[in-house]
Amino acid sequence: MSLLITVPPNLVQSIRAFRVAELQDEAARLGQHFLYAHCHAGLTKQQVLGIIAESFHIPKPHAKNFDALRETLTETMAKAGEQSGFLIVLEQLPNTQKFDREARECLLDVFRDAADFWAEKKVPFRVFYSFE
Repeated sequence: MSLLITVPPNLVQSIRAFRVAELQDEAARLGQHFLYAHCHAGLTKQQVLGIIAESFHIPKPHAKNFDALRETLTETMAKAGEQSGFLIVLEQLPNTQKFDREARECLLDVFRDAADFWAEKKVPFRVFYSFE
């Protein structure tokens, strides 16, 4: 039985009861890309974007701001060929003066937009996140 049986194929949600290792195993079982970023060390938007770029093996210019990251997660990945699906974990998104609630919501909106983009292509794109 699939770990994600009750989880829609295109969403952004809190990681809650899921464990990272189980999600990684499920992505492998489903033949989907597993992308993981532990964002705790980021204090600013640029640092958080840098951590995501490095963790996802994205060239830094492709994640220099929210718009660039959005394009990378959608158009750029779509141009790379047929995709089987994505399972993404953003762990410990920071809560700092320079990466506040508004910045976190903007970042999650980027991933929500990407989930919508991939839903239109019938490609699973699940994002799980946690806050520190």
